[in-house]
Amino acid sequence: SEIFDEKSFDEWVDLAEAPALPASLRLYTELQQLGFKIFLLTGRSEFQRNSTNKNLEYSGYTNYEKLLLRGDADQGKTATLYKSEKRQELIDEGYRIHGNSGDQWSDLMGFATGERSFKLPNPLYYIA
Repeated sequence: SEIFDEKSFDEWVDLAEAPALPASLRLYTELQQLGFKIFLLTGRSEFQRNSTNKNLEYSGYTNYEKLLLRGDADQGKTATLYKSEKRQELIDEGYRIHGNSGDQWSDLMGFATGERSFKLPNPLYYIA
């Protein structure tokens, strides 16, 4: 394993060529077909919005309700806290979270997690 290098990661994000994780895309597609509104919540920063949108479209993620990224006020927060707060904001806006999926445990822990959680595999990296 390698130590996280932010500069290399940012360069990789800018490429916008990451393939979809098959299990994640399958779940996404099925949920859309069932009529769920889907919100994408990522630990990526706001300055990466354009490349993230491009990558999502490239890998098959389209027609989602909203993409949530880290703003300036979110920098320095743990992934669990940041994602919990963003989910709570959605609840405060009147949405009900039926399910929460992610490839890292930090995606699923904390508060405002919804009725069900789905841990999906990710062979590319692990956040301890």
